Amino acid sequence: MLSTENIEYGVGNKKILNGISAQFEAGKINVILGPNGSGKSSFLKIFSGEIHHFNGAICYGDESIKNLTVEKLARVRAVMSQQTELSFPLTVEEVVMMGRYPHFAFSPTAKDLDICRNAMEKMSLVPFTERNYLTLSGGEKQRVQFARVLAQIWESGQILRYLFLDEPLNSLDVNYQQEFLQAAKEFADHNTVVIAILHDVNLAIQYADELFFIREGKLVAKGSPAEIISSSLLENVFRVNTTIISNPVTGKPLVIFDTDTADKR
Repeated sequence: MLSTENIEYGVGNKKILNGISAQFEAGKINVILGPNGSGKSSFLKIFSGEIHHFNGAICYGDESIKNLTVEKLARVRAVMSQQTELSFPLTVEEVVMMGRYPHFAFSPTAKDLDICRNAMEKMSLVPFTERNYLTLSGGEKQRVQFARVLAQIWESGQILRYLFLDEPLNSLDVNYQQEFLQAAKEFADHNTVVIAILHDVNLAIQYADELFFIREGKLVAKGSPAEIISSSLLENVFRVNTTIISNPVTGKPLVIFDTDTADKR
């Protein structure tokens, strides 16, 4: 489990996060939703260890993040950010191997090479092995970056792993969106805390076990899709009118957005 307690964060005079307390369990897809500027990415950067100056507490299992070295954290926690820019002409295989850097000192072992190959197979990237990463499309780069973070925490076992995804579906075709989330689900099923920030509410409902809605730096709702999805909640969070029906295939809530009567406040 990853837990946050009363997280407060601001930049200058602007308060970005206001007392967020949440628990994210292993074995579940935990999805954070909210409008642009609500503090979602800042929250992820804090509990992933990228932002250090904040008030509140974060625990990985029973251990405070403040007691985890950068090296130890990198061996159990992988983060896929919104934009990961590379300026060097590395091959796809070399980029994926970057995920294994926390696990070896000088050169990759046969085990590291096998893990990278497995991660590339998972994301249908083997034909791209020797391709120059800089020549890839935006969607192809996304798949390579996802393979990299999977390689970083590929090893399962008794050690709890953490996979954080900040809007990972940008630039992806529908089939690859499904592939991403299915791979994340498989990791969650094997002793991994998976937390993703998504924009597509219906896709989040389809895959999430737990939803966390943030608005103006506050956690306004959390729970399973069946428990908390309602037109009033979505209007409060996104300022848009909706109709909720039952998905005829999955039985889960399906959100119909009424764009003609969207609240523009």
